[in-house]
Amino acid sequence: MFINFNGNCQQALDFYAKVFRSEVQGRMLFSDAPQSPEYTTPEADMNKVMYAGIPVGQMILMFSDTPSGHQFIEGNNIIPTLNIEDKDEVTRIFNELADGGQIYMPLGQTFFSEYYGMLKDRFGIIWNILQYAPGA
Repeated sequence: MFINFNGNCQQALDFYAKVFRSEVQGRMLFSDAPQSPEYTTPEADMNKVMYAGIPVGQMILMFSDTPSGHQFIEGNNIIPTLNIEDKDEVTRIFNELADGGQIYMPLGQTFFSEYYGMLKDRFGIIWNILQYAPGA
């Protein structure tokens, strides 16, 4: 899954690496891409993040700034859903993501999960966080 940003990807990477207690891997800027006659990177994009990954559990979240000429729509292009086994870790991640953001649904029991919450973080990304349910 890619999560796209509007020029503030590096700030988001720093934040998410801290929240998920992980490290940014493979960060490349658009300026790192080989230039060709068919496509020249606009000067405005040179210091934007072209790709970076953050390992979280068994997956890697992938991040990028949206290049010039492409439409960026904050928050509604993806909704990452994290299913985590440990309830305390669910609470920690939810609270850290919610810091500076907006809680849409506080953590609690729902018809589909014993412990679920939904929020929009400070970067405009909407997250579903729930406790792992064996067999689900």
